[in-house]
Amino acid sequence: MSEDSWIKGKTCMITGANTGIGKETTRQLAALGSRVIMVCRNQEKGAYAKAEIIQTTDNENIELLICDLASLKDVKRFTDEFLQTHANLHVLINNAGVFHMKRTTTCDGYESTFAVNYLAHYYLTELLLPLLKRSSPSRIINLSSNIHRSFKIKMKDPLLEKGYMGQQAYSNSKTAMVLFTNKLVRELEGTKVTVNSVNPGHVETQMTTVGLSKWFRKIADLIPTRTIEQSAETSVYAASSNDLEGITGKYFTDCEESKTAKMTKNIHNQDFLWELSKRLVTEALAKQD
Repeated sequence: MSEDSWIKGKTCMITGANTGIGKETTRQLAALGSRVIMVCRNQEKGAYAKAEIIQTTDNENIELLICDLASLKDVKRFTDEFLQTHANLHVLINNAGVFHMKRTTTCDGYESTFAVNYLAHYYLTELLLPLLKRSSPSRIINLSSNIHRSFKIKMKDPLLEKGYMGQQAYSNSKTAMVLFTNKLVRELEGTKVTVNSVNPGHVETQMTTVGLSKWFRKIADLIPTRTIEQSAETSVYAASSNDLEGITGKYFTDCEESKTAKMTKNIHNQDFLWELSKRLVTEALAKQD
């Protein structure tokens, strides 16, 4: 990536920034001269990653902030504090993700994979949109996966209350990220905020290697594996490329536009998920008041 990238000097926020693809994305953005805000769940692990990234990039303009995406109340607390102390935000990368072979729920009572990978990012983005608009031109990048093309999302049961499989849950969350991207394109029409989704490809991180069944490991072994550095490049490209000025509503793989599942282009599906997300957030926060 060119050193005169659009992103130089810009403020970028990335969730799940202390490990895996998120950490490498942070490192590459820092190397381009941007100011990076690392959003992590664990203070100690986040601080260690921050120190390492500063050492390898010579960019000390990195800030660590703590947020537990498994709690919508904490997402609200985090954004309230962030908006009080920060005047601009040019790039938001919704990167954090989890994978569970067995069904677990968050403190809000929602299936964890869908809640962390998608719903928390939906809410985080909603709360940060006013600042992103004021800071425009700005960009939103949503992490998805090509798994969304293999396991169709269960629109009538996205939280998998009637039957659970880890791969289905992960696909639901990643399909939701593409639907969310396409809905946001319509919501942000006329603004200078662009939103795109990216597929980092198959990479062996802790999330993709721990707890997987033998049969799924065999399938995964047939998929070309990228290094973490290669997987992060598409997120960095979407965030920083001068060529993507004004480009919105795209899905990128290996820094090139690629196709998404047909159902993600359906406006009814996009609107349904949008309204469901609003309701789930409202109900979760109401329970905690």
